[in-house]
Amino acid sequence: MKNKKVIVAGATGMLGSQIVKELLQQGAEVTAMVRASSNRSALTQIGVKNFVVGDMMDPASLKQALSPAHGFDVIVASAAGYTRRKKGDGPTTDTVGYQNLVDATKAAGIPRFVLISILESDKARSVPHFYNKFLIEKYLKEKGQPYIALRPGAFLNQTPDFILPKITKGILPTFLTGTYGIIYTPQLAKYTSLAAVSLPDSVLNTSIDVGWDHPVNEKILQAAFAGVLQKNIEAKPIIPPFVVNHVLPFIGRFSEKVKDMYEMIRWIDTGVYISKNQQRQKELFGELPTVEESVAQYCRDNGLI
Repeated sequence: MKNKKVIVAGATGMLGSQIVKELLQQGAEVTAMVRASSNRSALTQIGVKNFVVGDMMDPASLKQALSPAHGFDVIVASAAGYTRRKKGDGPTTDTVGYQNLVDATKAAGIPRFVLISILESDKARSVPHFYNKFLIEKYLKEKGQPYIALRPGAFLNQTPDFILPKITKGILPTFLTGTYGIIYTPQLAKYTSLAAVSLPDSVLNTSIDVGWDHPVNEKILQAAFAGVLQKNIEAKPIIPPFVVNHVLPFIGRFSEKVKDMYEMIRWIDTGVYISKNQQRQKELFGELPTVEESVAQYCRDNGLI
């Protein structure tokens, strides 16, 4: 069987670059879709040889980037507008931009679209950047574009990684007070590559929760880091409770991004941000990673052990 030809949108991002690395390890022929101004050096260093220029807010560029002439078997979409890490990103990337990408994929006849969605996004109407992912899942269905949507919970490691500089000092910085699903991004990258090149067509047109073997809270994470690092770990909130409960909602009156963040914290802390079907993940990808295994992997990857 020939190697799959996979194009990755969002390839220069933290998660996107990890997905690219996993796809290359799976033997896929990877093409990175980048903006004309994007720095390609990091992708070139990990082995990417093929690039196309495309902007999710520019349908004409997408038509050319996804042209049937390329013969792509799969598109993986990990771009994120909400975080706005790069110039040109914005919340419309998560709505109009993704719709443009779906339309161009359908027009090009690419038979599989792998979407990085969000856990329980269909229930998150109050959190725009969560609910927008569900709306794109819905849009894929409406357009008849075959897809697999992976729904991870919170990322253990962010960009920038706020845990690493603190954990070396014996402090676990916490952002949420409730219990929630979680994943380490290299694990998500592996699942994404498998969804792109290994899962059978019978799995298409479905959403799959992905994460650890059970949800976490600050006490569970604190105990896991303490056990792995063999030292006392103190949990401290990144944002003081007074700021979360009083300052953020006030600032949110004037900032859509802050309002979104405040609503996200409130919504997650209700306890709804938890996988309802872990058995599906196990059937498709194998044994679920445990909290302790995942924290140990994070610590090894960052030279903590």
